[in-house]
Amino acid sequence: MLPRDRIPYSSPFTRPPMTLPGGARLAVWSVVNVEEWELSRPMARQASPAPMGVSPVPDMPNWTWHEYGMRVGFWRLKQAFDSLGIRPTLSLNAAVCDTCPPLVKAADEADWEIMAHCMVQMPITQVEDQRGMIAATLDRIERFTGKRPRGWLGPGRSQTLHTLEFLKENGLEWFGDWILDDQPLWVKTKHGPLVSVPYSVELNDITVMVSGQHESDALGKRVRDAFDRLYAESADSARIMAIGVHPYVSGAAHRIRYVEEMYAYINSHPGVVHWNGQQIHDWFVSQTQTQPQALQTRAAHHG
Repeated sequence: MLPRDRIPYSSPFTRPPMTLPGGARLAVWSVVNVEEWELSRPMARQASPAPMGVSPVPDMPNWTWHEYGMRVGFWRLKQAFDSLGIRPTLSLNAAVCDTCPPLVKAADEADWEIMAHCMVQMPITQVEDQRGMIAATLDRIERFTGKRPRGWLGPGRSQTLHTLEFLKENGLEWFGDWILDDQPLWVKTKHGPLVSVPYSVELNDITVMVSGQHESDALGKRVRDAFDRLYAESADSARIMAIGVHPYVSGAAHRIRYVEEMYAYINSHPGVVHWNGQQIHDWFVSQTQTQPQALQTRAAHHG
Protein backbone atom coordinates (compact mmCIF):
# COMPACT_ATOMS: atom_id res chain seq x y z
CA MET A 1 0.00 0.00 0.00
CA LEU A 2 1.07 3.55 -0.71
CA PRO A 3 0.90 5.99 2.24
CA ARG A 4 -2.31 7.59 0.96
CA ASP A 5 -3.89 4.13 0.87
CA ARG A 6 -3.14 3.85 4.57
CA ILE A 7 -4.45 7.17 5.92
CA PRO A 8 -7.41 9.38 4.94
CA TYR A 9 -6.67 13.06 4.52
CA SER A 10 -7.17 15.23 7.59
CA SER A 11 -5.55 18.20 9.35
CA PRO A 12 -5.18 19.21 13.01
CA PHE A 13 -6.67 22.56 11.99
CA THR A 14 -9.95 20.95 10.89
CA ARG A 15 -10.29 17.59 12.72
CA PRO A 16 -12.11 17.50 16.08
CA PRO A 17 -10.07 19.13 18.87
CA MET A 18 -7.94 16.90 21.07
CA THR A 19 -7.28 17.60 24.76
CA LEU A 20 -4.42 16.60 27.03
CA PRO A 21 -5.10 15.69 30.67
CA GLY A 22 -4.71 18.07 33.58
CA GLY A 23 -5.14 21.21 31.53
CA ALA A 24 -1.98 20.57 29.49
CA ARG A 25 -1.96 21.60 25.85
CA LEU A 26 1.38 20.57 24.31
CA ALA A 27 3.35 17.33 24.71
CA VAL A 28 7.10 17.38 24.07
CA TRP A 29 8.62 14.09 22.88
CA SER A 30 12.40 14.04 23.38
CA VAL A 31 14.29 11.31 21.51
CA VAL A 32 17.96 10.41 22.04
CA ASN A 33 19.17 8.33 19.09
CA VAL A 34 21.89 5.82 19.96
CA GLU A 35 23.28 3.98 16.95
CA GLU A 36 25.72 1.22 16.08
CA TRP A 37 27.97 2.15 13.15
CA GLU A 38 29.79 -0.80 11.63
CA LEU A 39 33.32 -0.27 10.29
CA SER A 40 32.60 -2.75 7.52
CA ARG A 41 30.32 -0.29 5.70
CA PRO A 42 30.45 3.45 4.88
CA MET A 43 29.66 5.61 7.88
CA ALA A 44 26.08 6.76 8.29
CA ARG A 45 27.19 10.40 8.44
CA GLN A 46 30.38 12.38 8.10
CA ALA A 47 31.89 15.15 10.18
CA SER A 48 35.15 14.79 8.24
CA PRO A 49 34.53 14.91 4.47
CA ALA A 50 36.09 12.02 2.58
CA PRO A 51 39.39 12.94 0.90
CA MET A 52 38.85 13.50 -2.83
CA GLY A 53 35.22 12.48 -2.40
CA VAL A 54 35.96 8.78 -1.91
CA SER A 55 34.46 7.36 1.30
CA PRO A 56 36.95 4.94 2.82
CA VAL A 57 36.08 1.61 4.42
CA PRO A 58 37.01 1.48 7.22
CA ASP A 59 36.27 5.15 7.89
CA MET A 60 38.19 5.71 11.12
CA PRO A 61 37.82 9.52 11.32
CA ASN A 62 34.01 9.42 11.26
CA TRP A 63 33.66 6.22 13.27
CA THR A 64 35.64 7.77 16.11
CA TRP A 65 33.48 10.93 15.91
CA HIS A 66 30.45 8.72 16.47
CA GLU A 67 32.25 6.76 19.20
CA TYR A 68 32.83 10.00 21.11
CA GLY A 69 29.08 10.21 21.49
CA MET A 70 28.92 6.72 22.97
CA ARG A 71 31.74 7.35 25.46
CA VAL A 72 31.18 11.02 26.34
CA GLY A 73 28.24 12.70 24.61
CA PHE A 74 25.58 10.28 25.87
CA TRP A 75 26.59 10.78 29.48
CA ARG A 76 26.59 14.55 29.05
CA LEU A 77 23.06 14.40 27.64
CA LYS A 78 21.95 12.08 30.42
CA GLN A 79 23.22 14.52 33.05
CA ALA A 80 21.25 17.30 31.34
CA PHE A 81 18.02 15.32 31.17
CA ASP A 82 18.44 14.12 34.76
CA SER A 83 18.83 17.70 35.97
CA LEU A 84 15.77 18.77 33.96
CA GLY A 85 13.66 15.93 35.33
CA ILE A 86 12.94 14.65 31.81
CA ARG A 87 12.94 10.96 30.88
CA PRO A 88 13.39 10.85 27.10
CA THR A 89 12.96 8.01 24.64
CA LEU A 90 16.11 6.07 23.79
CA SER A 91 15.95 5.24 20.08
CA LEU A 92 18.22 2.21 20.12
CA ASN A 93 20.05 0.12 17.56
CA ALA A 94 19.82 -3.24 19.32
CA ALA A 95 23.48 -4.12 18.67
CA VAL A 96 24.42 -1.41 21.20
CA CYS A 97 23.29 -3.87 23.88
CA ASP A 98 26.42 -5.86 22.94
CA THR A 99 28.91 -3.10 22.08
CA CYS A 100 28.10 -0.50 24.80
CA PRO A 101 26.03 -2.30 27.47
CA PRO A 102 26.65 0.27 30.28
CA LEU A 103 24.96 2.93 28.14
CA VAL A 104 21.79 0.89 27.63
CA LYS A 105 21.77 -0.15 31.28
CA ALA A 106 22.03 3.46 32.45
CA ALA A 107 19.12 4.55 30.27
CA ASP A 108 17.01 1.60 31.35
CA GLU A 109 17.74 2.15 35.04
CA ALA A 110 16.82 5.84 34.63
CA ASP A 111 13.42 4.67 33.31
CA TRP A 112 13.93 5.95 29.79
CA GLU A 113 11.61 4.41 27.25
CA ILE A 114 13.44 2.22 24.73
CA MET A 115 12.20 2.46 21.15
CA ALA A 116 13.50 -0.09 18.64
CA HIS A 117 15.69 1.48 15.95
CA CYS A 118 16.84 -1.48 13.81
CA MET A 119 19.76 -3.76 14.66
CA VAL A 120 22.50 -1.46 13.28
CA GLN A 121 22.44 1.93 11.55
CA MET A 122 21.85 1.20 7.88
CA PRO A 123 19.08 1.94 5.35
CA ILE A 124 16.21 -0.44 5.92
CA THR A 125 15.88 -0.71 2.14
CA GLN A 126 19.20 -2.62 2.18
CA VAL A 127 18.01 -5.21 4.70
CA GLU A 128 17.27 -8.47 2.91
CA ASP A 129 14.97 -9.92 5.59
CA GLN A 130 13.13 -7.03 7.19
CA ARG A 131 10.68 -9.21 9.07
CA GLY A 132 13.49 -11.25 10.61
CA MET A 133 15.60 -8.18 11.41
CA ILE A 134 12.69 -6.50 13.21
CA ALA A 135 12.03 -9.63 15.25
CA ALA A 136 15.73 -9.99 16.11
CA THR A 137 15.92 -6.32 17.14
CA LEU A 138 12.99 -6.66 19.52
CA ASP A 139 14.30 -9.95 20.92
CA ARG A 140 17.75 -8.50 21.64
CA ILE A 141 16.41 -5.46 23.46
CA GLU A 142 13.98 -7.60 25.45
CA ARG A 143 16.74 -9.99 26.53
CA PHE A 144 18.81 -7.06 27.79
CA THR A 145 16.12 -4.98 29.51
CA GLY A 146 13.35 -7.49 30.23
CA LYS A 147 10.92 -5.26 28.33
CA ARG A 148 9.86 -5.68 24.71
CA PRO A 149 9.70 -2.38 22.79
CA ARG A 150 6.25 -1.33 21.62
CA GLY A 151 7.40 1.47 19.29
CA TRP A 152 9.69 1.66 16.26
CA LEU A 153 11.78 4.24 14.40
CA GLY A 154 13.55 3.19 11.21
CA PRO A 155 17.14 4.31 10.60
CA GLY A 156 16.83 7.66 8.86
CA ARG A 157 13.05 7.02 9.09
CA SER A 158 13.48 4.68 6.12
CA GLN A 159 10.78 2.22 5.04
CA THR A 160 9.76 0.08 2.12
CA LEU A 161 6.11 -0.32 1.09
CA HIS A 162 5.96 -3.47 3.26
CA THR A 163 7.65 -2.25 6.47
CA LEU A 164 4.47 -1.38 8.34
CA GLU A 165 3.07 -4.87 7.78
CA PHE A 166 6.25 -6.34 9.28
CA LEU A 167 6.03 -3.99 12.29
CA LYS A 168 2.44 -4.99 12.99
CA GLU A 169 3.23 -8.68 12.53
CA ASN A 170 5.92 -8.35 15.19
CA GLY A 171 3.49 -6.90 17.72
CA LEU A 172 4.55 -3.25 17.56
CA GLU A 173 1.88 -0.65 18.30
CA TRP A 174 3.30 2.58 16.92
CA PHE A 175 6.09 4.06 14.80
CA GLY A 176 7.75 7.46 14.35
CA ASP A 177 8.87 7.42 10.71
CA TRP A 178 6.15 9.65 9.26
CA ILE A 179 6.78 13.34 9.87
CA LEU A 180 3.58 14.48 8.18
CA ASP A 181 1.49 15.85 11.09
CA ASP A 182 1.56 17.55 14.49
CA GLN A 183 -0.78 14.96 16.01
CA PRO A 184 -0.78 11.14 16.00
CA LEU A 185 -2.73 9.29 13.31
CA TRP A 186 -4.23 5.85 12.81
CA VAL A 187 -2.47 4.07 9.93
CA LYS A 188 -3.85 1.04 8.12
CA THR A 189 -1.87 -2.18 7.67
CA LYS A 190 -3.01 -5.53 6.32
CA HIS A 191 -2.86 -6.90 9.86
CA GLY A 192 -4.66 -4.10 11.69
CA PRO A 193 -3.93 -0.46 12.50
CA LEU A 194 -0.77 1.13 13.84
CA VAL A 195 -0.41 4.61 15.33
CA SER A 196 1.91 7.14 13.72
CA VAL A 197 3.51 9.22 16.48
CA PRO A 198 4.86 12.45 14.93
CA TYR A 199 8.64 12.66 15.03
CA SER A 200 10.69 15.52 13.53
CA VAL A 201 13.29 15.96 10.83
CA GLU A 202 13.78 19.72 11.24
CA LEU A 203 13.87 19.87 15.05
CA ASN A 204 16.70 17.39 14.84
CA ASP A 205 20.39 17.98 15.39
CA ILE A 206 21.37 15.98 12.30
CA THR A 207 19.46 18.31 9.99
CA VAL A 208 20.57 21.49 11.75
CA MET A 209 24.10 20.73 12.90
CA VAL A 210 25.41 18.03 10.57
CA SER A 211 23.59 18.62 7.28
CA GLY A 212 23.21 22.38 7.75
CA GLN A 213 26.50 23.01 9.58
CA HIS A 214 24.92 25.80 11.63
CA GLU A 215 26.29 27.43 14.76
CA SER A 216 26.05 25.63 18.09
CA ASP A 217 22.93 27.50 19.23
CA ALA A 218 20.93 26.99 16.02
CA LEU A 219 18.88 24.00 17.15
CA GLY A 220 17.83 25.87 20.27
CA LYS A 221 16.67 28.87 18.23
CA ARG A 222 14.69 26.68 15.86
CA VAL A 223 13.06 24.73 18.69
CA ARG A 224 12.01 27.94 20.43
CA ASP A 225 10.44 29.28 17.23
CA ALA A 226 8.59 26.01 16.63
CA PHE A 227 7.52 25.78 20.25
CA ASP A 228 6.04 29.30 20.23
CA ARG A 229 3.85 28.56 17.22
CA LEU A 230 2.77 25.08 18.33
CA TYR A 231 2.07 26.37 21.84
CA ALA A 232 -0.19 29.07 20.41
CA GLU A 233 -2.00 26.57 18.16
CA SER A 234 -2.45 24.14 21.03
CA ALA A 235 -4.90 26.55 22.66
CA ASP A 236 -7.44 25.12 20.17
CA SER A 237 -6.26 21.51 19.94
CA ALA A 238 -3.36 19.62 21.53
CA ARG A 239 -0.10 19.39 19.64
CA ILE A 240 2.97 17.12 19.80
CA MET A 241 6.47 18.56 19.42
CA ALA A 242 9.28 16.07 18.90
CA ILE A 243 12.96 16.89 19.36
CA GLY A 244 15.60 14.48 18.09
CA VAL A 245 19.20 14.53 19.34
CA HIS A 246 22.28 12.32 18.93
CA PRO A 247 25.06 11.92 21.51
CA TYR A 248 27.87 12.66 19.04
CA VAL A 249 26.16 15.92 18.02
CA SER A 250 24.14 17.50 20.85
CA GLY A 251 26.34 15.81 23.45
CA ALA A 252 29.38 17.78 22.27
CA ALA A 253 30.88 20.17 24.81
CA HIS A 254 30.16 23.25 22.65
CA ARG A 255 26.45 22.38 22.21
CA ILE A 256 25.20 20.96 25.51
CA ARG A 257 24.68 24.42 27.03
CA TYR A 258 22.18 25.27 24.33
CA VAL A 259 20.30 22.00 24.82
CA GLU A 260 19.88 22.85 28.51
CA GLU A 261 18.76 26.42 27.71
CA MET A 262 16.31 25.15 25.08
CA TYR A 263 14.53 22.92 27.59
CA ALA A 264 14.60 25.61 30.28
CA TYR A 265 12.70 27.87 27.87
CA ILE A 266 10.12 25.16 27.16
CA ASN A 267 9.68 24.46 30.88
CA SER A 268 9.02 28.13 31.62
CA HIS A 269 5.59 27.76 30.00
CA PRO A 270 2.55 26.29 31.76
CA GLY A 271 0.59 23.48 30.18
CA VAL A 272 3.57 21.53 28.80
CA VAL A 273 4.14 17.83 29.49
CA HIS A 274 7.18 15.74 28.63
CA TRP A 275 5.96 12.38 27.35
CA ASN A 276 7.55 9.38 25.72
CA GLY A 277 6.22 7.68 22.62
CA GLN A 278 4.10 5.12 24.46
CA GLN A 279 2.45 7.80 26.59
CA ILE A 280 1.56 9.71 23.42
CA HIS A 281 0.23 6.52 21.84
CA ASP A 282 -1.88 5.60 24.86
CA TRP A 283 -3.33 9.10 25.15
CA PHE A 284 -4.19 9.17 21.46
CA VAL A 285 -5.86 5.76 21.60
CA SER A 286 -7.95 6.91 24.57
CA GLN A 287 -9.05 9.98 22.58
CA THR A 288 -9.96 8.05 19.43
CA GLN A 289 -11.08 4.57 20.50
CA THR A 290 -13.58 4.22 17.65
CA GLN A 291 -11.15 5.23 14.93
CA PRO A 292 -9.34 1.97 14.02
CA GLN A 293 -12.48 0.22 12.81
CA ALA A 294 -13.67 3.32 10.96
CA LEU A 295 -10.28 3.71 9.31
CA GLN A 296 -10.25 0.10 8.15
CA THR A 297 -13.78 0.46 6.74
CA ARG A 298 -12.96 3.67 4.84
CA ALA A 299 -9.73 2.26 3.46
CA ALA A 300 -11.45 -0.92 2.28
CA HIS A 301 -14.28 1.07 0.70
CA HIS A 302 -11.84 3.25 -1.24
CA GLY A 303 -9.83 0.26 -2.40
